[in-house]
Amino acid sequence: MHDTPETVNEIWALTTGEAGMANQARGLAEAVAERTGWPVVQKTIGMRRPWRALPMHWVPRPLTKLTPDSDEVSPPWPRVLITCGRRSAAVSIAVRRASQGQCLTVHVQDPLIPPRHFDLVAPPRHDGLTGPNVLPTRGAIHHVSRAKLDEAAGQFREHFTHLPRPWIGVLLGGSNRTMRLTPEKARRIGEQLAAAARTHGGSLLVTPSRRTGDENTRALAEAIAEVPHLLWNREGPNPYFGILGLADHLVVTGDSASMVSEAASTGKPLYVIDFGRYSKRLERFHGALREEGVTRRFDGTLAEWEYDPVDDTGMVADAIVERLGITPG
Repeated sequence: MHDTPETVNEIWALTTGEAGMANQARGLAEAVAERTGWPVVQKTIGMRRPWRALPMHWVPRPLTKLTPDSDEVSPPWPRVLITCGRRSAAVSIAVRRASQGQCLTVHVQDPLIPPRHFDLVAPPRHDGLTGPNVLPTRGAIHHVSRAKLDEAAGQFREHFTHLPRPWIGVLLGGSNRTMRLTPEKARRIGEQLAAAARTHGGSLLVTPSRRTGDENTRALAEAIAEVPHLLWNREGPNPYFGILGLADHLVVTGDSASMVSEAASTGKPLYVIDFGRYSKRLERFHGALREEGVTRRFDGTLAEWEYDPVDDTGMVADAIVERLGITPG
């Protein structure tokens, strides 16, 4: 007879460190923490070669195949382990086995291996993954919450108050595998944004991402120079959350499902800028949100409409707490 492995009331958010994956795992972990009162422990691991190239359920004794700079993965095991990204799946399988099922394992995104290796899998619905333990999400899991937006709104309101309303929040991404943002495209986007600000007597609150690039940012800056605006120059705190919390309208480039999902969590009128050819997955993502009345294509005009905020993170967190069999704290 084997002793039951020791577990602690913790939530581990474990990834291979990429910002997008870490944000999703941490965001879901924080949502579970709000409901349970348990602390979140963020961990980053790496898988050594050649094991990292294998399907993760084929890796033998995966906890012995981690890179030397990986965070420690050892008992006591957490009550909940949240992973995101293909290469973190092997650790989830190992912890589930070592804890004899005492640790609830949750994988965000499609793990690219059979979902039966986890207690719960939460992929975006446009991946088409199904199964009895699969909970598809409308968009991406993220770490935006009402509390964070309220805090950021208080922090940035005084930075925006000199600008006329409506405040048009603009979240800029950049090139990806199928789309390329160029200075010419950035200039055209800026011209459309400037026209919207002029027409409605408002101002632009713009935050570029790392992927936007300096040339594209300069081109857009030139195009909006004559209308009231705030353009984050990558110095000081990023107003991203402040813009989400305070803007009257949101305009987001369509290259990032995460940015669109974060904006959709606010319930504010949300426009998407299409600047290139989407992958099939992103095309399905955008098509579904347009059909449901969450987003509209940006054409330089602004309107008011309502939709229920897209709260995938909360939905999955509720499902985790239900599987734990505890009363939310």
